Amino acid sequence: MKIRCFASFWRIVLALAVVQAARGGPGTNEPALKGGLVRKVNVDEFEKLWQDKKNVVLDVRTKKEFENGHIPGAVNLDVNAADFDQKIGELQKNKVYLVHCAAGVRSARACDKMSRGGFPHLIDLAPGFKGWERAGKQIEK
Repeated sequence: MKIRCFASFWRIVLALAVVQAARGGPGTNEPALKGGLVRKVNVDEFEKLWQDKKNVVLDVRTKKEFENGHIPGAVNLDVNAADFDQKIGELQKNKVYLVHCAAGVRSARACDKMSRGGFPHLIDLAPGFKGWERAGKQIEK
């Protein structure tokens, strides 16, 4: 009985180690086996990343929300649109995507879809566009 429990214990430890390695380890943002972990950032960190023009800002709000004001240089891909999956399939997976919506719910959903689709470099603006606006950051219409 003791031998079986001991063997079961080590199987569990090994399984947890495999899961942890697939996720990139505890407290890291290293890519998982397919796609990657999403790094949530605040407005100031997002702004620093936005200033690197190699990064792509994805605004996943509706077209109307986007037209009422958006982060300069952002590309609008509505996460609720029927063709969202098709459109993200046309994106280059090796780029860094800075994703945001109004308050963080839709961007989390978009990042989840993109991560499952094999995108390893996803940054989510945790407070969303509303947080960007409240911080007095640059907006264009």
